[in-house]
Amino acid sequence: SGSISFHSFLWRQVRVPVIEHLSKYISPGEIADLEDDRWEAAVVKQDDKRIKLSVNSLPTAAIGRYQLIVETNCASGKAVSTHNPANDIYMLFNPWCEDDTVFMDSDDERQEYVLNSVGRIYYGTQNQIGVRTWNYGQFHDGILAACLYVLEKSGTPPSGWGDPVNVVRVISAMINSPDDLGVVEGNWSGDYSLGTSPTFWSGSVEILNEYYKNSGTPVKYGQCWIFAGVVTTVLRCLGIPSRTVTNFSSAHDTDVSLTTDVYLDENLDPIAYLNTDSIWNFHVWNDSWMARPDLPPGNGGWQAVDATPQETSQGTFRCGPASLAAVRNGHVYLKHDSPFVFAEVNSDKIYWQRNVDGTFTQIYSEKKTVGHFISTKAVGSDERNDITHLYKHPEGSEEERIAVETACRYGTKAQTFSSPTAEDVSVEVTMEGEGPKMGGDAELSLILRNSSSEQRKVFLHSQVAVMYYTGVHKATVRKDRTDVDLLPNEGEWRF
Repeated sequence: SGSISFHSFLWRQVRVPVIEHLSKYISPGEIADLEDDRWEAAVVKQDDKRIKLSVNSLPTAAIGRYQLIVETNCASGKAVSTHNPANDIYMLFNPWCEDDTVFMDSDDERQEYVLNSVGRIYYGTQNQIGVRTWNYGQFHDGILAACLYVLEKSGTPPSGWGDPVNVVRVISAMINSPDDLGVVEGNWSGDYSLGTSPTFWSGSVEILNEYYKNSGTPVKYGQCWIFAGVVTTVLRCLGIPSRTVTNFSSAHDTDVSLTTDVYLDENLDPIAYLNTDSIWNFHVWNDSWMARPDLPPGNGGWQAVDATPQETSQGTFRCGPASLAAVRNGHVYLKHDSPFVFAEVNSDKIYWQRNVDGTFTQIYSEKKTVGHFISTKAVGSDERNDITHLYKHPEGSEEERIAVETACRYGTKAQTFSSPTAEDVSVEVTMEGEGPKMGGDAELSLILRNSSSEQRKVFLHSQVAVMYYTGVHKATVRKDRTDVDLLPNEGEWRF
């Protein structure tokens, strides 16, 4: 009679003892032989009025917090114990279990992507890659409760919490604050006087604890690397293998064209109100590991997840999980949000000129501008691991071009690849030395080359502008127009 005291967390598909005191452990010989394909419990030891039970859970069980009560029936009647929150059981995904959809068969990778509580997040530009250490702290006191609070606050039914696809999608939405008062409020204004500057944070623990302590008030402020760092903490805490990923020259496609579009008027001046697409110096998101039985075979494994609030997905600011295999091959018709992720890493930059009748004509394209040095911390070391090959085929290869063309057929500008212009004139912008320095002059060189057998007349429009790292235009510094005659067969002109 009386309640049985128990407090722990469980990986899915485990046999666990229900015991009276945490200081007591059941020996291997006392674990009952239970069936793997169902919830089941069995008595393994009885001592007067105390018993030990072995409990088996399913690998498909919903994760979350389970209340534990004990009901006893005897000759004198039935008794039900009073619920004690201290006895609640926390069920997690289990990447050690082969039947769990988050199973990862490498012990080194499980150590890195589930158990490692400290990581490295990359930032800067593709030519100047910086790194910061981030304390994920997924096993820190109070973090499990905070992570499950985030899941509960989403308002989604717990019946869907057995599927990591659903859980990752919920977490992606809940880590940002728009439309659901999630964990972190984004701020790119430069004014952080009402909160904490994004550059101040060095880990997720303080952010999640503050959110939990303040009953779900969004924490101010964050930017992409903070959203990603917190997502890694939450997913690892819940048992889903996860890593933080940085993409350099990362595109933001706003109209599902699968291209990064630049609109120019009749005089080749930018049309500000149409130029909503941008290219960030860097952008940080996450990969999470899981099977994808909801997709065609071959699309399991790493899935891209992005909690930075850029575009809505089914009406909510969230992104993913998008199969990296699908993104790599341009299969953007596969859920979730693979068109947006594809554009981030492999969209062509297309220049459009307005005609007299108001229509637009494609006048130039850059095929190698977007998606470079996609980086994450290496397994078992602090080295940078380049995983660009997981997101795209080698730049310029036939496979990569086929992927781009395949993807764009599903975009809003499916005619993009019927380019009416010759592509035998190339332009290259270079800078001597180590690159621009604060307060110093920047000397640029423009090199035009003609690889055709005919002379080409080129109208070169150049513009130097100041931009935020997100690719948002701040101010124009200088504009030039120069007419150039290029001789045939590798004729070269420098400016």
